Amino acid sequence: MESMEERILACAEKLFLERGFDGTNMSDIALSMGINRPTLHYYFRTKDKMFRAVLARIVLSFVPRVYDIVVNSEKPVAERISQVFDAYMAIFLAKPCLPLFMAREVQRDFDFLLRMLQQEQIDRYVRKIIRALEAEMDAGKLKKVPLRTLFYTFYGLMVFPFLSRRLTESLLLAEGETFEEMLEEWKRQVVAQVCVLLA
Repeated sequence: MESMEERILACAEKLFLERGFDGTNMSDIALSMGINRPTLHYYFRTKDKMFRAVLARIVLSFVPRVYDIVVNSEKPVAERISQVFDAYMAIFLAKPCLPLFMAREVQRDFDFLLRMLQQEQIDRYVRKIIRALEAEMDAGKLKKVPLRTLFYTFYGLMVFPFLSRRLTESLLLAEGETFEEMLEEWKRQVVAQVCVLLA
């Protein structure tokens, strides 16, 4: 059985993802939970603390998996790219508002986001992923490319279908095709493009 704190975090996550930090207040969360504000404040004294807990919970649900694929795997680059894509797709399909939420929050208060990543020690995963990629490039296992080029290529190709999902579903799907089927086809394109950069 879920604890009250876990239920509050799940409710807050849903509201933050849909509305963003600025569009969500503690009263909304309390009302959605069916509890009063003092009860909510017993578990989370401020909106910032709750937001940090929600953000950490979201990021920790997939970053360690991405880390394991990139750093702890000897698989060929195409297979690792495909697995990283699958890890993100699973979280984005389960939380469709997440890509827009992350883009919005990076623009809203990047310093807060960075502090949270450091306080939750999530930034260590990112640093280790960067070091692992650089080591593979230095060893000649991967082609040397600026990491920002790799970052923009992979994340741009991966995230944009979710940011434009309504447009895609309205205009770009074949007769009877689902968004998920389109993503499988798109994954092949993403893997091919990133392999051109790295292999």
